[in-house]
Amino acid sequence: MSSASIKKIISCKKKDLIKMVLDIEKYPEFVPWCLEGKILEKRDSEDILQLKGNLKVGKKILNETYTSLIIYHKNIDKIMVTNIDGPLKYLENEWTFKEINNATQLEFKIDFELKNNFLNKIMQKSFNFGLEKIADSFEKRAFELYK
Repeated sequence: MSSASIKKIISCKKKDLIKMVLDIEKYPEFVPWCLEGKILEKRDSEDILQLKGNLKVGKKILNETYTSLIIYHKNIDKIMVTNIDGPLKYLENEWTFKEINNATQLEFKIDFELKNNFLNKIMQKSFNFGLEKIADSFEKRAFELYK
């Protein structure tokens, strides 16, 4: 399994950052290796927003689509993501948001394993580099949208 966490202070309001993270259909515009994002189902209640969505990741002809369940707990400002289908054997990631003055402390934790053992070994070697690149893309996007 590959796991890591990142904590960043991002100069935008918490509600804006949460909105940006939940807008997976826009991910191809700014997230490296994300080719397509699609919301398949959406259920919204007072306390929880639940999405079922697809992300196609990779490069041109070498890509995979995986389906996830995304649950936003509105009262605690936490987004939980778990794998439903696709190349992942296991996925659990968590986004937490804490407003500090006019900025937001974002903490992102991820733990996953691919079904393909060979790809898993390759992924483990470049995982931290890729995660930093993706985290930087979210920070840059927030700056572009909300600064």
